[in-house]
Formats: sequence, C-alpha cells, structure tokens
Amino acid sequence: MGELLFAPYHLPIMWEKLHQIWHTKEVRNGLLFVLAMMVLFRFAAHVPLPGIDVEALRRFFEANQVLGMLNLFSGGTVREFAIVALGVAPYITASIIFQLLAMIIPRLEEIQKDGESGQRRINQWTRYLTVPLAMLQSLALIQLLKQSQLRILTKTDPLHIVTIVVTVTAGTIFLMWIGELMSEKKVGNGISLLIFAGILASLPTSFGQLVLTYDQSQLITYAAYAVIAVLTIMGVVFITEGQRNIPIQYARQVRGTGSTGGVATHLPLRVNMAGVIPIIFAISIMLLPSVVAQFFIHARSPWLAQAAQTVISVLQNQIVYGVAYFLLVVVFTFFYTSVVFHPDRIAENLQKQGGFILGIRPGKPTADYLQSIINRINLVGAVFLGLIAILPLIAQGFGGSRQLAIGGTSLLIVVSVVIESIKQIESQLTMHKYDVY
Repeated sequence: MGELLFAPYHLPIMWEKLHQIWHTKEVRNGLLFVLAMMVLFRFAAHVPLPGIDVEALRRFFEANQVLGMLNLFSGGTVREFAIVALGVAPYITASIIFQLLAMIIPRLEEIQKDGESGQRRINQWTRYLTVPLAMLQSLALIQLLKQSQLRILTKTDPLHIVTIVVTVTAGTIFLMWIGELMSEKKVGNGISLLIFAGILASLPTSFGQLVLTYDQSQLITYAAYAVIAVLTIMGVVFITEGQRNIPIQYARQVRGTGSTGGVATHLPLRVNMAGVIPIIFAISIMLLPSVVAQFFIHARSPWLAQAAQTVISVLQNQIVYGVAYFLLVVVFTFFYTSVVFHPDRIAENLQKQGGFILGIRPGKPTADYLQSIINRINLVGAVFLGLIAILPLIAQGFGGSRQLAIGGTSLLIVVSVVIESIKQIESQLTMHKYDVY
C-alpha cells in the first residue's frame, strides 16, 4: 500500500523536472549536444582499422580478464580495435600521473591551488602528456597482439604499424577534445560520459549472448543474478550518496554596533570520497605485470620465458587475481583519499574563520579528530569498492557463467555518472529559476 502511494506522488515531480529541462534552452541544448557527441563516439568505435582479424581479437579479449578491464575503461573500443581503440584511457593515465606528481613536486601543488588559471595549466600539460602516452600504449598493444597465437594482426609491415599508431593516437586526441566540449555544457563530466556510453553500448550484446545461451534449468540462477544486480545498484547509490556530517559552530564576533558569526553548520565527509579512481589505479597496476610478461614469453633465455609464463599463469588464477585486486583497491582508496582530503588545512581554515567542532579544541586536535573520522568511514568505502571490483569474479565463481558475471565496476561508473549529471542539471535549473525571478 505504501508503494502505491509513493509512486504517484513522485511521478508528477519527475515529469515536472523533465518539462523544466526541455523548456530551459541552455540545458536542453546541452543535453542534445552531449547526446550527439556520444552518438559520434559510438560511430567512431565501429570504424575498424585495416589489417585486423576482429573475431580473433574478440576471442583474445574474452580469454583475458585483465584486458577485459582495459576494454572497460577505453569505453569498449579496444575489443573492436577501431580508430579510437584506446578510447580515453591515455588521458585518464595522464591525469593520474599529474595527481601523483602534485604530491611529490611542491611547485605543481602550488599551481593546483592557484584557482582556475592553475587548473587550466595542469589541464594543458595533461593534454600534452596524453599524446606520447597514447603512442606508447598503442605500440604496447600492437606488440601484445603480435605475441598472440590467434594471428590477430594480418599485416605487420612497418608502414602499417606506423599508420595504426598515428591513427589510434589521433583518435584518442579526438575523444579527449569532444569529452572536454561535453564537460563545458555542464550536464556531466565528458570523459566519464564517454565511458558511460561505451558501457551502455555493450549491454545489447551481453543480453543477446544471454538469450542465445538461455537454459531453462538455470532459471533460479538467472533470478539470483537479477536480485544481485538490483541490490548492487542500491548499494552503489547508498554508498555514493552516503556522508558523515560533522557539526561546525562559528563564534560570534562583535564589530562596532553589530555582530557577525554564531552560525551552526556542518562539514560533509563522503563515504566514497575517492570515487572510481582507486579501481583505475588498481587496474593499471594489475595490467602492468601481464603486459610486460607478454613481451618476454618468447624470449631466448629459458629462465626469462619461464618467469614470464609464471607471472601470466599466476595472474590468470581467479583467486590470486581477486585477492590482489581487492587489496590494491582498498590500499589505493586510502591513498587517494589522503591526496584529496587534508585535515590540517581544514582545521587551519576553520580556526582562521572562527569555526570549531563542538567539544574539540581548534588546531591539531581538530585535525586529529577529522583524520580519525575519515579513517573509519573510509574503511567502509574502501571495502565496498573492493567488493564491487571483484563482484564479477564472485558471481562467476558461484554461477559458472561468464555471460552472467555482473560488472560491479560498470554499475559503479554508470550510477556515479548518472548521479553527477543529475546534480549538474539540477544546479543549472536552479540558476535559471533565479535568473527568471
């Protein structure tokens, strides 16, 4: 009965929001532009490079769990080896490198703090770094495909290899450009939306494979997977939106005949402050040994070839891979949170503005208190991200079906992108409402 009353109450609100979006010119045009760019991206993702056996390439990716994760963050383009084969992966790698360098190089940290102008400089350097990274990653991918016994590359002459490298690098720059154009429309992060489009584009193929392999005797298994998918989405929304509010009180200050301050507010600390960045970090680390080992699997030295084969065999073990992946995600969650959250600076700013946490002395005690709080809630977020990352392995282990293995990382990205886009659209609608009045 409660559900029946709940639905009609919210449907008019939903239609009212859609009506506002369509009749707000800036938001409507922004959404249409983003949709057009996503269609353009998917068109480019289906323009194959010459000299590639696409079917052999798909079989190669299906047999390799690690490369499947690389395909996810490229937006599903590596598996097709299209003109945008690397997707936005080199740009994401360049962004991560500059985030790490900012922790090591004080000058970069100062530039990051320099507001919008500093961020523009960092973005420009990120674009420059994306070009050589795209070239290196395309060469590494070509070398990896050469080592395969499936004869994926039908042409291996130098001119053809150079053509592939130049085309794939240009495709990455093209996606980086349209991603930034999409971000300027303020209806979501452009790079995230491109990955989002790639994940959604893979759904029809996944459902088609599920229908072709349907077995009535596994009906209970299918139902169990559906329940897990719903619970996963609910958990992702709950953790993504979850936060701990720290009460902040500002002291009343008397100036002349008036007074200011005395306001009570709160400091929100998000449970998942790192987003999907730890998973990206973990994937990068998990990819490195396998990719490097592929180069030496046919080495002339027997011990080197044996070592490379051992590394590949160990990482293909689902239990070893799952445990290592989970631990890396947890570690990088704490690491990245320490990069973006600085209790000392927050405590210093509160003290300068006359703010304090009730029952906690200003200065270092406040910083220690905030650090203890963030450590506790960060543990929940880290374990959640780790479980989401290895959820496909768990589902495959219990169900035994690769087609039904739920992509927890994909769900996390999809839900996070949708929530971020909704918030940006609502912000624009609110600004437009104030402009009207």
